[in-house]
Amino acid sequence: MRYLYKFEVDLAEKSVTVIVAADSEEAAFTAAEQEVEKSFLKLPEIGEITLLEKKPLRKTAAFMV
Repeated sequence: MRYLYKFEVDLAEKSVTVIVAADSEEAAFTAAEQEVEKSFLKLPEIGEITLLEKKPLRKTAAFMV
């Protein structure tokens, strides 16, 4: 079963929210880190990645950000 994961990623200068759909927590953490790395021109220093919510992916799933 796939899940929708909501992460808070602490960077050196700010925190960002990342939403990931994945089959496992390990895959979700990896995808969140990769998404942060490719979203910035200069590779940011990632301090901590915190899993805030996990929801099963059904016909509809949503997070309020």
